Amino acid sequence: MIKQILYGILFLFLFSSCFKEDDPLPPFPEKTTTIEMTQYYRYQFYFDLGTNSVVSSNDKSIWDLGFECADSTWHIRLNTSAFMMAANTGLKDFEAVTDTTGMDWRFDTSDGNPDSTAVGEWLEMENEDTLYFNHVYIIDRGLDHLGVYRGFRKIVFTKVDESGYYFRYARLDGSDYNEYHITRDPERNYINFSFENNGETLALEPPTTEWDLLFTMYTTLLYTDEGEPYPYILTGVLSNYGSVEIAFDSIIAYKDIQIDMVNGLDFSEEQDVIGYDWKYLDGDPTQGGSFSYQIHENWNYIIKNRNEVYFKLRFVRFYSDTGEKGYPTFTYSVL
Repeated sequence: MIKQILYGILFLFLFSSCFKEDDPLPPFPEKTTTIEMTQYYRYQFYFDLGTNSVVSSNDKSIWDLGFECADSTWHIRLNTSAFMMAANTGLKDFEAVTDTTGMDWRFDTSDGNPDSTAVGEWLEMENEDTLYFNHVYIIDRGLDHLGVYRGFRKIVFTKVDESGYYFRYARLDGSDYNEYHITRDPERNYINFSFENNGETLALEPPTTEWDLLFTMYTTLLYTDEGEPYPYILTGVLSNYGSVEIAFDSIIAYKDIQIDMVNGLDFSEEQDVIGYDWKYLDGDPTQGGSFSYQIHENWNYIIKNRNEVYFKLRFVRFYSDTGEKGYPTFTYSVL
């Protein structure tokens, strides 16, 4: 009888220990990771903080447009890593558009807001009706990683529905004309398209639930001393818009940042919170002198990922062990 009681107590102990509500999370030691973008920043890298891994990577020049995938969405993005821009001609006659004279060129904003794209509102929705403007856009495909110009395309976006997007495009002289349908992928924020190979769908961006940060070149607006905006291509880090929130801090020492501090921070879902300026140029290359990239050592980023796990992150260098730029190295840990 005593033996049965002891077995019963042991069983209850083992059973209950499997379901403790206060079991701690598995340990997550501090990570130090380098992303090998290389000196020409040729590649884009999608990174997952939880697994400390590059989920996927691709040549930045192999795509042109990104089409929003969620139900009832319709926004179209440019490949800003190639310094792409777009102009709405306001014309509906596809054959009449043959050059770029007088175009008002626009860029996507770097904050990731889908309502601030260069293509903009190519349709109008009213109740259950959709009006398609059928305006001809000119797409400047920008530059590849070596600075080689990629040329122009003219394009008309004709329809969007639950399956995807419909459009037609050609070179400015009318050659390489094609009509295309690109299918949504509900697991991703955007599905990519290339004008090459007679039109090609490319699933480059990983599923939304698999990545946090994108290491890439991208275009943003900088400002002159007089306050005039001008587009500029930079190298930095963007985040998974709509799934990741980030706060910036330059006051608290990295080692002192704790989980109980997060409620006092200003988090944003804008994708360029980390951006490019965690590094700065020491020297003046425009005068032919020597220069190097230095790191703001006291700049910290607190990141809330899609699973509402908080991380703290800071950059420690931008060069490889052999002194080649384009190798951002960062340290991070779970709060």
